[in-house]
Amino acid sequence: MRYSIVCFLSLLLPFFVSAQLSIGVKAGLNFSNVTKAAGINANSRTGYMIGGYIAPKPKKLLGFRSEIILSRQGYDYGPNGNSSTANLDYLLLPELITFNFTKKIELHAGIQFGFLLNANVDSAANYSLLDYFKRFDYGIAGGVQVSPILGLFVGARINVGLKNINNDQALGAGSPPDFYPREFVKNNVVQIYAGWRF
Repeated sequence: MRYSIVCFLSLLLPFFVSAQLSIGVKAGLNFSNVTKAAGINANSRTGYMIGGYIAPKPKKLLGFRSEIILSRQGYDYGPNGNSSTANLDYLLLPELITFNFTKKIELHAGIQFGFLLNANVDSAANYSLLDYFKRFDYGIAGGVQVSPILGLFVGARINVGLKNINNDQALGAGSPPDFYPREFVKNNVVQIYAGWRF
């Protein structure tokens, strides 16, 4: 299977070169929370993101790029001094329009789709919480990226969720657990990252 994938990618390489596509990898930090956080005393938490993108090499003011990102999000909850962490791991697929003002500065704006891969709470490490949260999310994203030297780039982005992430059907007739929002909430994430463009 791995040999087949390598062969497939090798066949695509000449196409990438001839099509003048730019490929980049990046990693950074997430600062995430949810809307209506007061209902569970939620606070912002720090996670990570790692991924890459593919895009035509910019030749005009407008361009576009497709990304794939593994993103750890979620929130801290509970009274001060006795807080726990809800981890929500997403596979994010941003589709962005780029505004290329110079070769060094880009603005990004577009839509983003997210697929929940894992959900857990540090106070219940051996217990999956996927049934409490919706598997699909979507929202809008926007940010700025600067390329100071060679292939190096740094950037910041804000992701605003437009879909409720908690699944009310999981509650049934029982009382919600401490980590579970009493109201419908959406993801809010600020990302800071650095990477390399090939």
